[in-house]
Amino acid sequence: MKYKSVVILVVFVFFSCSEQKARKPKKHGTQNFYKEVIQSNKKLNKLQKERLELWIAKDTVHNYKVSPKGYWYYYVNKDSLQTATPKLNDIVEIEFNIADIYGKTIYDLQRRTYKVDKEDFIPALQDGIKLMKKGETITFVIPSYSAFGVTGDGNKIGINKPIQSTLTLVDIKKQINNNENN
Repeated sequence: MKYKSVVILVVFVFFSCSEQKARKPKKHGTQNFYKEVIQSNKKLNKLQKERLELWIAKDTVHNYKVSPKGYWYYYVNKDSLQTATPKLNDIVEIEFNIADIYGKTIYDLQRRTYKVDKEDFIPALQDGIKLMKKGETITFVIPSYSAFGVTGDGNKIGINKPIQSTLTLVDIKKQINNNENN
C-alpha cells in the first residue's frame, strides 16, 4: 500500500512539474467573416447614399453641393467678401445643432471652440469647417459613415443613422505657426 502511494506521488509530481506548452488562441473570426462584414457595410453605405440622394432630389428649395468626402451641403448664409478659411491648427468658434435628416432636432444649438484637424469631432464637419468663411452658415447632410457610423453616439443617435447639422463659423483665430508638425 505504501509502495502504491509513493508511486502515485512520484507520478503526480513528475507530471505536474513538467513544462506547460503554450496554447494557441481560439479564432473568433475568419477571413470570410471579415470579408462578409466589409461587403455588408459597402451595401449599407451604397443604399444609404442612394436614399439620401433621392431625399435631396425632392428638396427643390436648396441648392446642394456634393463633397468629395461623401456628404452634401448648402449655404444658408454665404459671405462673398471674406476670403480666409480655417486651416490646420487654427482655432475656430462654431455654433451647430444636430438633427435627423427630416429636421427633427436631436441636439439643440451648441457653441464650441475647435482646433482644426487636431480634435475629435464629427468627420464630415471636420472637413466642412474648412470650406467656410467667418460668419457663414452651412447645413450639412451627413451619411452615417461620415457621422457616428456603426456605434452611434451612445446616447440619442442610433447606429447607422444619417444626420444633418447646421453650422455657423463664428470666428477664426489664425495660428502663426501653421505647419503639419504641431
